[in-house]
Amino acid sequence: MYYRYERESMKAIWSEDNMFNLWLKVEIAASVAWAELGVVPQEDAQKIRNAKFNRDLYDKWFEETRHDVVSFTRSVTPSLGPEGRWIHHGLTSNDVKDTALSLQLVQAVDEIDTNIDRCMGVLKLRAEEFSATPCIGRSHGIHAEPMAFGLKLALWWDEMRRHKQRLALTREMVSVGKISGPVGSYASIPPDIEESVCEQIGLAPAPVSNQILQRDRHAQFVQTLALIGASLEKFATEIRSLQRTEVRELEEPFGKPGFVSTGSSSMPHKRNPELSERICGLARLVRGHSQTALDNVPLWHERDISHSSAERMILPDSALAIDYILDTFTRIVEGMLVFPENMMRNLELTKGIVFSERVLLALVESGLDRTSSYELVQRHALSAWDKGEDFRELIKTDPEVTTRLGVDAVASLFDYGYYLRHVGRTFKRLGFTAKETTGATA
Repeated sequence: MYYRYERESMKAIWSEDNMFNLWLKVEIAASVAWAELGVVPQEDAQKIRNAKFNRDLYDKWFEETRHDVVSFTRSVTPSLGPEGRWIHHGLTSNDVKDTALSLQLVQAVDEIDTNIDRCMGVLKLRAEEFSATPCIGRSHGIHAEPMAFGLKLALWWDEMRRHKQRLALTREMVSVGKISGPVGSYASIPPDIEESVCEQIGLAPAPVSNQILQRDRHAQFVQTLALIGASLEKFATEIRSLQRTEVRELEEPFGKPGFVSTGSSSMPHKRNPELSERICGLARLVRGHSQTALDNVPLWHERDISHSSAERMILPDSALAIDYILDTFTRIVEGMLVFPENMMRNLELTKGIVFSERVLLALVESGLDRTSSYELVQRHALSAWDKGEDFRELIKTDPEVTTRLGVDAVASLFDYGYYLRHVGRTFKRLGFTAKETTGATA
């Protein structure tokens, strides 16, 4: 991952220092477990608790062996005396590496979960802020019907809540260790050791394994992150669309600390949604990694090494990217400029045709058949659209409509507040508080 797109807390999780510390944690836990069985003397196990990893020695040995775990064990044993012979006793490389990797995955999940909590908190605040702010809802990119802008943000919140649930399931799936030897048969190390090690470090033993933990677990991790990224791309795309000059209902924070202050090297006026675009780009990266994670599942026999090189890139890259864009999106929403006056301007662009369905329903409820009602309303809507006429005036001056509905009833149909009247009920389902909706007759 390019350093520009990472946060220090997640970067630390995927650092080599953390990886080696977790390897040592597993090795020490294994020695303690052997001591519980009476194989390793208790005195030796106590000394092994103070084992130290020497990076300089590791680099020296790795240059010679090109084997990371062999180099690791040889860089640890010099910190010990004769008790050092128990380091890596009965273990295979992936007993250490895969179990430690699970700890890294759990750490990454917890960091992202905390980030999601912050994101949801900001979305809730801003959804409640704009719960009574009318804007145009769009389908196919075309004006559909009025809605509350806060409802859009509430929908994003609910989507993030589902991701939080998925993340919890993913945490459970990756919170497993494996200390079962070269092919999972426990030939060189009994299941008691696995159970003890896992209990010491806060994992569950994999019910069954071969040389490694099965990669469907890791694929689920990346797939979950890809789903989070897909949602963030959706949200960011909406922000980008609503920031367009001719729309300008929203705007990313601009010129504030941590945000873009120059939009173009040639055009001083530009305020580009650069951070939202960055979210979209990095989300696509993670989706690509999710395919690689799936490809890592079908390994040969009890294990081949084809997944290893890919994982060294896709696991940290995916976690770093999602952590970064999740934080970026949260900061965008927190500081996002919202322009209710432009929302109202856009509502009025089509001169009332957004009320067409309400007029249609009123005519049907008055006794006119649906086909006749639809054709009557559509005729006026198309005229308003093509000729720039005011749909409301066309309806108010149509004798067939006024005769059936009455002049006052017709006038009451053109009320933006009508479309916001159930926001409070939706918000209540989410545990939100909605502002009181006031009618706004157009």
